[in-house]
Amino acid sequence: MGLLASAALVLAGGWSAHLGMRVRDHLEAARTALIELRAVASAEDPRPAAAALAEARRHAAEARRLTGGPDWWTIAHTPIMGDAATTVRGLAESAATLTDVLADVQRIAVAFTAIKANSLGDLRKPLADLDAASPALDAAAARLSRVAADLAATPARTGLEQLDQARGTALHEVDQLHGWLDDAATAAVLLPPMLGLDSPRRYFLAFQTNAEARGTGGLVGAFGILKADRGKVGIGHLSANSGLSTSSVSVADHGRDYRARYGPSATKMLSISNLSPHFPYAAATWTGLWEQQDRGRLDGAIATDPVGLSYLLELIGPVTLPGGETVTSENVVDLTERVAYARYTDPVARKRFLITIAGAVSEALPASLTDPARLLPVLTRMVNERRIQVWSRHETEQRRLSRIPISGVLPLRSGPFAGLVVNNSAGGKLDYYLRRSLDYELGPCRGGMRSSTVRIRLTNDVPHKELPAYVTDRLDSPERRHIAGSNFLWVSLYGGLGAKMTAARLDGERVSVIRETERSHPVYSAMLEFAPRQSRTLELDFVEFASDEPPLVPEQPLVRPQHTRITQDGQGCVP
Repeated sequence: MGLLASAALVLAGGWSAHLGMRVRDHLEAARTALIELRAVASAEDPRPAAAALAEARRHAAEARRLTGGPDWWTIAHTPIMGDAATTVRGLAESAATLTDVLADVQRIAVAFTAIKANSLGDLRKPLADLDAASPALDAAAARLSRVAADLAATPARTGLEQLDQARGTALHEVDQLHGWLDDAATAAVLLPPMLGLDSPRRYFLAFQTNAEARGTGGLVGAFGILKADRGKVGIGHLSANSGLSTSSVSVADHGRDYRARYGPSATKMLSISNLSPHFPYAAATWTGLWEQQDRGRLDGAIATDPVGLSYLLELIGPVTLPGGETVTSENVVDLTERVAYARYTDPVARKRFLITIAGAVSEALPASLTDPARLLPVLTRMVNERRIQVWSRHETEQRRLSRIPISGVLPLRSGPFAGLVVNNSAGGKLDYYLRRSLDYELGPCRGGMRSSTVRIRLTNDVPHKELPAYVTDRLDSPERRHIAGSNFLWVSLYGGLGAKMTAARLDGERVSVIRETERSHPVYSAMLEFAPRQSRTLELDFVEFASDEPPLVPEQPLVRPQHTRITQDGQGCVP
């Protein structure tokens, strides 16, 4: 894994040099065993992995023993070699604790590998086992957090370049493993109750059409109710978006800044309920709209999109529609976000077709939920790309959810931040062809501040051929004549907490932008019109607080991925 390397350690003087070489040899042997563990970890036969881990633990424990005695204490307190010896001691301690934690995790993994569901789509046994594993996963994550803190406290510059590199690699890999374990621990805490292990749960399930962009991804084109009860998962009440009526009163209160930015109708109408990128706002509105029709209380909300469905179909395999058409991971995005508009001129027939696809995937999905080894990689990809977002009405669950990306939370986080959000204001479906790029240039820090520039480039990459009127119609100003294929977008950039924009340019010319606030983030917006195949560039200059936090650039889950480039002048800065 690289985290245990200390080949550059050469301690001067007789017995201390001999002791140092012995520690180095054990750390190198542990490193080699961990590399072997990584290579065989996914094999069906668990014995090679168990043997590699046992070898790593044996050598790491010996390195910790050798660096924990009085001889090493003496070396660590010498003027010349003290820093190097302290860092090697930290590496040995982290290696030993890491391998102990891996042993605990391996035992849990072996137990999950042995899971056999009682019946097709029955998650009762996996959920019960996950619930039982929760304390061990929490403890493992806590141990790794302490390891990371202790290793970070060791000298970073010892005079031995390879040792310094080993320390940096160790911190990176321990941090990665800690993040994975923390996510696993969170899943172990949340999934059993949220999937109805002890009592039934009901969730609003939104299918977002990101050919018409919204802050959380896309317009809600269809929805259903996901029911989970003691390990049984099913989806019912599938309906087009027209099945949820507009409310005469607001069904949620998201605060003054929200009302000022989105207006009172955003908490009354499904079509504009998810303009904000902060998923809990949309989720609370969706459940409120459902409940105001006296359809019963819901426990939360879940959202996905056609790209997310394509990932699920990689897990499920092709599904066949009643008419014989096959839907696969390769064609579902194009089928739902382009082909359907060309095939069905009647919106009712088109929505019925989309609901049929959602129903076929939903019916086939529960059988695939019983294989954690295949499910987790798919869910991880969906979560990382925000192709699935989840909100819980239960406060303790939502507090834990908000710590991880699946929550879709607009974070209240210090440090550099640049979030591009596009909302379609034309009422068409041309965002299927939208291309986005964002360049975030962080300048040097001076006097506790830094100057930065965010450059956004958007292209309406609509094809030359004629498209259906439903796709190209401009509902924003129907009384005007528009070029077929033109688009109208509400483009917003969310800056970091405390950041202030100093200048804005559109296609190289100075321009005024709308200045607002959402969840303490400054938001700068412009309404931009795009001719077919036109590109436009919006540049914003900022003054931000100096911070050593890594830049955060969340990506709105649209059809085409955003191309992001982050450049930083210098090696970071200390506030």
